[in-house]
Amino acid sequence: MTMVHDTMSPGAHPIGVIGAGAMGSGIALVAAMHGHPVVLADAHPGAVARARDGHVKALARDVDKGRLTRDDAEAALARLRYVDGVEGEALAAFAPCGFVIEAIIEQLGAKQALFRALESVVAPTAILATNTSSLSIAAIAGACTHRDRVIGVHFFNPATVMPLVEIIPAITTSPEVVAQARQLVVAWRKVVVIAADTPGFLVNRVARPFYGEALRMLEDGVADCATIDWAMRTIGGFRMGPFELMDFIGHDVNFAVTRSVFEGMFHDPRYRPSIPQQRLLEAGWLGRKSGRGFYSYAEGCAAPAPTEDGELGQQIVDRVLAMLVNEAVDAVHLRLASAADVELAMTTGVNYPRGLLTWGDQLGAATVLARLDALLADTGDMRYRASVRLRRAAASGTALRSDVTDG
Repeated sequence: MTMVHDTMSPGAHPIGVIGAGAMGSGIALVAAMHGHPVVLADAHPGAVARARDGHVKALARDVDKGRLTRDDAEAALARLRYVDGVEGEALAAFAPCGFVIEAIIEQLGAKQALFRALESVVAPTAILATNTSSLSIAAIAGACTHRDRVIGVHFFNPATVMPLVEIIPAITTSPEVVAQARQLVVAWRKVVVIAADTPGFLVNRVARPFYGEALRMLEDGVADCATIDWAMRTIGGFRMGPFELMDFIGHDVNFAVTRSVFEGMFHDPRYRPSIPQQRLLEAGWLGRKSGRGFYSYAEGCAAPAPTEDGELGQQIVDRVLAMLVNEAVDAVHLRLASAADVELAMTTGVNYPRGLLTWGDQLGAATVLARLDALLADTGDMRYRASVRLRRAAASGTALRSDVTDG
């Protein structure tokens, strides 16, 4: 990332980050490189030491590659304060922070307890942000006395590289806090979208069919993992196929988000988890991180060969894409985000080759609708029900991305 030189504005107040894992340490480094003093803490022994080592290596790498001067790197590192623990005196280190973001374990009770504790040490004007990827912002804020200052600020991993940040106000969040959080994140040179406080927010909700429909085709015997991945890369133009991407993310993470969205949506069949993926998780086959997932990553193990059948591959892409477009259209229909933000989120957050609404318009709403209706008639599964907005667009010829300006 590019260093912002240390011309600290009045807004460069101290930033607190709790959770020194990959996400938290990345957020802390982003803040430090944009002129903020940063307090980074973690309850787990050794976590902040590992984060500091990672920061030193990342900054040295940027210096070696000419992206930073040595002085800038040293200045960024000097702004970082590392604290072991998040209780007592350790928690008191966050007292000067005007903005604190947590990136701890995805458990509601743990986040609520942390926010209650933070309220006792930070100023009444401090913003409390959560980096949760799927938990209710309103539920987290519900643990606080001043619920109006709690907001979701969801980065994507790695935070130093990925441009997108979802800002998610709870129904209790004040408009002033939304504006301040957005201003801060934009100052960090991130792309911001505003998402509704619904399960999975925007990106993780709209992206569910990329995994879910691939898993359904595997279960139905339509094709194997390698063939589906080949089709989505070669014909669909995606950077990674769904099975290799799930292996890359880790099934502990990917399955947890799927289950969270499914449960949060009151068991809507669109988001139903997959038993084959659950079995991988139960077996400890988490993907690349464990050496085995849908594929084996053991040394010398050859990747399985796909069936490179163009007709089959196109059917696979058509089926996944119809589900993705429908989900994006429904996000706009339900006012989870604007059409412009849906397009921006999916191209910058998960690097889709095209915005899904644009893609749907290129295919034609009637074509996408026909594919979904055929799947619904064939299977009787309500996961294939079409969005009201898609059905109306097919009937009227209205563009799916109608509130997105060209250019």
